[in-house]
Amino acid sequence: MCSLTKLMLKWTMATVVVVVVVVAVEAASVALLTVAVVVVEVVVVVEVVVVVVVVVVVVVVVVVEVVVVVEVKVVVLVVVVEVIVVVVVVVVVVVVVIVVAVAAAAAASVTVAVVVVEVVLVVVVVVVVIVEAVIAVVAVVAVAAAVVVVVGVVAVVVVVVVVVVVVVIIGFGERVVIMQKLL
Repeated sequence: MCSLTKLMLKWTMATVVVVVVVVAVEAASVALLTVAVVVVEVVVVVEVVVVVVVVVVVVVVVVVEVVVVVEVKVVVLVVVVEVIVVVVVVVVVVVVVIVVAVAAAAAASVTVAVVVVEVVLVVVVVVVVIVEAVIAVVAVVAVAAAVVVVVGVVAVVVVVVVVVVVVVIIGFGERVVIMQKLL
């Protein structure tokens, strides 16, 4: 009788330990998923802020380029602004890529789709930097002021559309990952 009681006590203790471990694993899983959702939301907010910054910078560039058409003497100012834009875009891209990489790693939600979209974002911004550098070179030639404005406006439209589309795709992809984890 005594050995049967001991055996039952051992089984009860083992059952309690298993239940505690299962509950702890589930709690940790929910906590990690909650952190992942918060991190994804922060990443999306950061990317939207980046979109706004890029739009503002490009609008400033277009305004300056329009001024060039009206007043050819400010070509040097245009070149300075274009160089600043190139630097700002490069810094913003580096910061966004680092933030997204850190956030994705922390959230353990790195998927092929998200990585591909981030690479596309980097490529797009690099292309924009090249376009802005070309515009800066063209701006040195006062006769080409009208071309500068056209190229600047096209660059603005392309940058805004592509960046907004990329941010929407990233946000959607990350939400799909979270929803898959929830299900």
